Amino acid sequence: QVQLVESGGGLVQAGASLRLSCAASGRTFSGHAIGWFRQAPGKEREFVAAITRIGGFTHYGDLVKGRFTISRDNAKSTMSLQMNSLKPEDTAVYYCAAKLYTDGVYSRDSVYNYWGQGTQVTVSS
Repeated sequence: QVQLVESGGGLVQAGASLRLSCAASGRTFSGHAIGWFRQAPGKEREFVAAITRIGGFTHYGDLVKGRFTISRDNAKSTMSLQMNSLKPEDTAVYYCAAKLYTDGVYSRDSVYNYWGQGTQVTVSS
């Protein structure tokens, strides 16, 4: 079992930055591929970013590329999403996810085994 807990969401103005964190407990964090997704009201869940087990490779959704940065600290069992130049269309609930005992970057939400409860990010214009 893996438990994931997101934090860091909030209400910001367009152009601001936020940093989301996801704390993991349970089995060895470094053994899992991890990612971030988001879901806006009335829309399907959308891939945001993913990172390999030791952080050597990252992959981003087209809408966030160049503005968001995913990272992980295996020693602390945490992952982060630094979000810069936020836009109103970034408003959504953001989720971290883990795919156990595998490496790689995955943009399909169906492959992830565990999910956090989500944290709300609201960007005002």
